[in-house]
Amino acid sequence: MNRFLIILLLLFVYGISYSQSLTQNIRGQVIEATTLEPIPFATILILGTSPPVGTTTDIDGNYILEEVPLGRYDLQFSFIGYNPVIVPELILTSAKEVVLDVQLNESSHILDEIVVKPEILKQKPLSQMASVSARMLSVEEASRYAGGFDDPARLASAFPGVATSTVGSNAIIIRGNAPKYLSWNIEGVEIPNPNHFANLGVFGGGGLTALSNNLMANSDFLTGAFPADHNNALSGVFDLRMRNGNNSNYEHSFELGLLGVDFAAEGPINKSKGSSYLFNYRYSTLGLLSSFIPDDTGINYQDLSFKINLPSKKYGLFSIWGIGLYDRNTSTYQEDISKRKYISDFENTDATLSMGATGINHKKILNNSSYINSTLAFSMNEINFVTNRLDQSENLHPLNQIRNRSSVVTLQSFINKRFSPAHRNQTGVKMRIMNYDLKLQEAQILGSEPTELVDESGRSNLMSFYSNSSLTKKDFTTNFGVSGQYLTLNKEFIIEPRLGLTYKLNDKHSLSIGYGMHSRLEPLQTYFANTAPSLQGNKNLKLAKAHHFVFAYDWDCTDKLHLKIEPYFQYLFDVPIVAGTNLSILNNHDDWFVTDSYINDGVGMNYGIDLTIEQYINNGFYYLISGSVFNSRFKNSTEWYNTRYNKNFLANLLVGKEFRVGKAKQNLLGFNAKLSYQGGDRFSRINISNSDLLQEVVFDESTPFNQQFNPAFLTSFTLNFEWYRTRLTHRLSLKVINATGFQEYIGHDYNLLSSKSDAVREAIIIPNLSYKIMF
Repeated sequence: MNRFLIILLLLFVYGISYSQSLTQNIRGQVIEATTLEPIPFATILILGTSPPVGTTTDIDGNYILEEVPLGRYDLQFSFIGYNPVIVPELILTSAKEVVLDVQLNESSHILDEIVVKPEILKQKPLSQMASVSARMLSVEEASRYAGGFDDPARLASAFPGVATSTVGSNAIIIRGNAPKYLSWNIEGVEIPNPNHFANLGVFGGGGLTALSNNLMANSDFLTGAFPADHNNALSGVFDLRMRNGNNSNYEHSFELGLLGVDFAAEGPINKSKGSSYLFNYRYSTLGLLSSFIPDDTGINYQDLSFKINLPSKKYGLFSIWGIGLYDRNTSTYQEDISKRKYISDFENTDATLSMGATGINHKKILNNSSYINSTLAFSMNEINFVTNRLDQSENLHPLNQIRNRSSVVTLQSFINKRFSPAHRNQTGVKMRIMNYDLKLQEAQILGSEPTELVDESGRSNLMSFYSNSSLTKKDFTTNFGVSGQYLTLNKEFIIEPRLGLTYKLNDKHSLSIGYGMHSRLEPLQTYFANTAPSLQGNKNLKLAKAHHFVFAYDWDCTDKLHLKIEPYFQYLFDVPIVAGTNLSILNNHDDWFVTDSYINDGVGMNYGIDLTIEQYINNGFYYLISGSVFNSRFKNSTEWYNTRYNKNFLANLLVGKEFRVGKAKQNLLGFNAKLSYQGGDRFSRINISNSDLLQEVVFDESTPFNQQFNPAFLTSFTLNFEWYRTRLTHRLSLKVINATGFQEYIGHDYNLLSSKSDAVREAIIIPNLSYKIMF
């Protein structure tokens, strides 16, 4: 260990002392946002340089800025008749060219009526139809921000209205909604939860993301009243995109860290045609060590992702993309009888998980005002989880089994058309063919034959259509649309209207309102549960739905400082509940073995206000302050109760500083810290007498989730040091989540040694020390 630290210290000193002046290229294409046509002779300027540094695009919309000194820059893109934009915080390193494609929107203003101020893309979502509750996710921020851990879900926990479920899970609670109501999309296609160990601890969450920063492009994160092109989502949407590989140069990276190894490669397939590939593979460190530690029963995971880009002038643009993961996690019972405190100490578990998604996408420009985008995709996921428990004679017996296999074939297409500079429309259809093979068993009495709770295989279809329009007139922008979907499983047809209005008071202030109706499928085992012998009572259950209402105020305090305030209200209806009880499906956190019969008579509401104050990088310093005050309630009959996820408040302070070090001041040293303070976890009062009688925790559900732990205070930090050589970049990183060791609530368990119910708390600290080389 000492030798390792000495080597790192020598590398650090060597990196600082290196003084060669290094440069890098910035290149890409400027295109029209609605039609994807190239824009020739557009102007690109690097802001803040003296004398000004810039260039223009060629006849095909391509540009290149050559031999730009390493550092961070803000780039402005402009062309007569189009709204100019600024891409901020662009970082140049020595190993990788920056390939930056930018879309410009045609201005609806008459040029002599108004001077158009450039929009800063950082504060705007990529979706042109999102008026409220949407933010661009920056890949570079996921690596830089403390707590981000190169994970879009963990990065999102720094934003207002987004609370973490646990430190050990990346499940997120959006405005009081359960994590399972979040939709994951890649390249416009809904995919299964793309996280390692997904849905084991929390429905909708996992441990670590399978999405590599090496492949991801800037994406959108939506938390309410989203546009009509997003359906089957109730709380939020991760609309993730993959970038194209470098079509001119071959580039590679290798990273070794405490959590695993990571290899990425990209480059041209045919330089003359502009085709490229991009590939990434990761394997867990524990998996590599398993041959040296044969008794190790910890976590093993691996994932693979890729994208192939195949442009064609005659047939349009083709791309092929994919992502896959495989996980294994096992645990064994506590062999020392005197240390068997909880029932889990008597159990062996074995879990294997796999997930995959792949698709082929085609874009074709139809004319100078429209293009068509079509995708054929296939996705699958499988969970096999087996639990065996010891009896009093030290013999193992089957306790329960989960076999969850599903696959989806998706066919979707949309047409994007510009009717005029003031009117744009996107209309599309989606077809999801869902195949499933489900088997859930649980022994009612240990040693008895397990009971079949779910045993179903078959196929259902989810068909949908949508149309979105955007109208701009002077300072008003109206986004409106409708989404419709039909589920063959329960023969339910749903029409969901969407509306967004934005009014720019002036160059610095704007007001927006948004409305949307949204719905989402429950986990499939809910519909096929045997609620009585030979009876699937939930098969015709309707989808839970919600009306979202959002108001937003944006203020560009300065070019580098932005403030946003968003009050919101969500009314949930058609919520599945168990009649005569206080059981609502809104609170099902992780229970696979549900056999209750539900009816759609429940309601709920989430309301609150979100605040964001963000300073973009200015002289190396930046911060993000976010806060929320909210209430999350549900009702089954006559009374309102707290939901499981009603934390009431959350606050985040994220602050960072970058330093240019070394003789040439080109190397980069960055520190980032995140402080998070949020309301405590909720639980129901414990029925002590019944718990002691059954020797298991029994909650009093007459007043659900009326108990709450003290607020949680979490700290995380990231330390990055990068040093550069010609065509070579080194990065040394230390990232720690929950650095101060807060003991988070895992759940209640009955203590067999003390004969009482314990609140199980653990101080889960997630560190990762890693070294990465890019060449």
